[in-house]
This record gives sequence, C-alpha cells and structure tokens, in this order.
Amino acid sequence: MKNIFYIFLLIFQISLAQTGFDQGNKFYEKENWIAAISSYESVVNSGKQSAELYFNLGNCYYKSHKVAPAIFNFEKALLLSPNDTEIKTNLEFARKMAIDDIKVIPKVGFNKLLADLTSKYYYDTWAWIAVAFAFLFLLFFVGYYFSHSTVLKRIFFFGMFLWLIGIGLSAASGFYEKGRMDNERPAIVFAETASVKSEPKSAATDAFVLHEGTKVYILESIANWKKVELTDETTGWIEESTIKEIKN
Repeated sequence: MKNIFYIFLLIFQISLAQTGFDQGNKFYEKENWIAAISSYESVVNSGKQSAELYFNLGNCYYKSHKVAPAIFNFEKALLLSPNDTEIKTNLEFARKMAIDDIKVIPKVGFNKLLADLTSKYYYDTWAWIAVAFAFLFLLFFVGYYFSHSTVLKRIFFFGMFLWLIGIGLSAASGFYEKGRMDNERPAIVFAETASVKSEPKSAATDAFVLHEGTKVYILESIANWKKVELTDETTGWIEESTIKEIKN
C-alpha cells in the first residue's frame, strides 16, 4: 500500500513540475521575466533538474539584470550539458555584467597538460569514445579470426593493439576528468559585496573584496566560513552565507 502511495506521489510531483515548466515557458515567450522566474524556481524547488530549465532561468535573470542568479543558473545548465555552445555563449555574456575581473593564471607542468587533454571532453563523452574503440577492437578481432591471409592477420592484429590502447587511454581520461570535476567545489558570490578575510573570523583583516557574480572554488570549511580560491590563485576566507555552491 505504501509503495502505491509513493508512486502516486511521484506522479503528482512530476505533473506539478511539468505544469510549472510549461507555465514558465508561456511567461518566457511573453517576456514576463519575473513571472517566468517564479514558475521555473517552483520547478527547481520540486527537485526537477534539466539543462533547459536552468538555461531558461538563467536567461530570465539575465534579462532582469540579476548578475549572480544568471551566472549561477547558466553554470548549473552547463554542468548538465557541458558541450552546449549556446549555454557557454550566454554564460560569457552574463559574466561580463560582473564587476570583478579576475585573471586566470595558467597552470604549468604535467598536471596542466593532463587536465588540458581530459577537459576537452566531458567524462561521459570519454566513456562513449571508449565504447567506440571497444567496438572497433571487436571488429578487428573478428577480421583477425576469420582472415586467412598472413598480411591481413598482421594488419588486424596491429589494429587490435591500437584500439586496445585507445580503450585504455579514453577510459583513464574519463576517470581522471570525473575525479577532477568531483573534487572541484565551485560557488558564486551572491552578496552585493563580500569581504574575504585572511582568517576564518569576523575580526580578521580583509584580504580583498568580491562582488556578486564572481566565481570561486571552495577549498575547505570551518564553521560558517569557507576558504576559497580564485582563478588567479588568490585565497581567503569568506562567510558561507555570501556564496552559493553550484553543485548543491
């Protein structure tokens, strides 16, 4: 009986979420950004997620000149659809509204080369590449098994060896990229201004000040303080209430 109740509850929640999304789309088409935001946020609060939902929500906030929520929702959309060029483009437009212009210090060394390679594709894309290599390996194995020519057997055997290397490299790249992304804790500053302290306490001296829309990376937490790092490798402590984690 309980299982039936949970099934009906799930169906009801999905129905409400879909209704809210459709209603939001209607407001979106009429350029009623505030009403669309309200409808889309109700869907988010129900637990439903999709790249399209966050993308539309980001656009509504962008049109309403709300920097932090716009960037935050575009970032959320990009997590769900990392290869979407339209999301990337709109995210760049939203970032231009932010006050802080943080430089990106390029990383050097082997880790940098490895990250540059694996970040070219999302980890699930690497998985599909590995599957494609496995399929090619199977085809070459069949060719090797049924071939009666010595030359063809050598070609198929060499091809099997290459595809096997491809499987290993793409699988390793996927695991590395997933681990790298899982370890990252990006967040967006939502406060209009936020003082970043040298220590995790209110009485500590200000290291620098950030403004809404700036992206930071959380390194560690102590009570209601977060140690964050910027893309220029500057670090400091910021109050938890002033930022919002993207992956939550």
